[in-house]
Amino acid sequence: MSRILLTADSTCDLSPELVKRYNVTAYMPLHVVLGKKTYDDGVNIKPSEIYKNFEATGTLPKTAAVNISEYEEFFRKLKTDDDTEIIHVSLGHALSSTCQNSATAAELVGGVYTVDSCNLSTGSGHIVIEGAKMIAEGKLSAPEIAQRMRELTKKSYASFVIDKLDYLRAGGRCSALAMLGANLLKIKPSIFVNNEDGSMTVGKKYRGNLDKVLIQYVDDQLAAYPDIRTDKIFITHAGIGDDHVKVVYNYLKSMNKFDEIFITTASCTISSHCGPGTLGILFMTE
Repeated sequence: MSRILLTADSTCDLSPELVKRYNVTAYMPLHVVLGKKTYDDGVNIKPSEIYKNFEATGTLPKTAAVNISEYEEFFRKLKTDDDTEIIHVSLGHALSSTCQNSATAAELVGGVYTVDSCNLSTGSGHIVIEGAKMIAEGKLSAPEIAQRMRELTKKSYASFVIDKLDYLRAGGRCSALAMLGANLLKIKPSIFVNNEDGSMTVGKKYRGNLDKVLIQYVDDQLAAYPDIRTDKIFITHAGIGDDHVKVVYNYLKSMNKFDEIFITTASCTISSHCGPGTLGILFMTE
């Protein structure tokens, strides 16, 4: 059988440790435009720099898709011979043109199979890991693995709780009045990703102390899906204090439900839209 490489957009938010563990060959970084300079997500810019810039200027960076030529170059460098095939997991098509661009480049190169994760962050990361496991088993061809990964996207769930709405307001996703009211009332909305296409909707609006809100959010999420897989769950966050992450981790740990609880940090692309003080649990169903 041919050698199968696994790649993904940087927005899948797997930690360096997990990238190594699951033999992810390479990330394709999305672009972050800050001022007059363009950066590569996770390569020469970190989320902390985005937060610092926003505090100083009140301006969010712009995020830009990877174009077809960049994907083509990326795939050709990795596909060193005809016996090498690539499976690439992209950010959901409703969120960015990177999905279509990677698919177009794959057709130009040949032997490259793209998977629209229909998701973001570690909602996509789950699909990457599932693909990695199938590649390691060595029983299926690259096209077969890619197709099974596409089918699994409907079983990967992503949601987050946002502490403050400043970034959503700056990005034009809520009004100044709504932001003021939410902040005054300590309302913390949850955001859900539709795993049919990657679009996002506002869910339950929580109110009160952040730690209590996070626990309630976890309870709500776990109760909503009776068939959650117990092999792994992600806690993915953006600019939130370690103490809040520990509260969620310890709570999940106390349930003795999940074999592994992974903690990862959201990429610059994800962080620039939700802002600091964001945390989600991301899981799969059977």
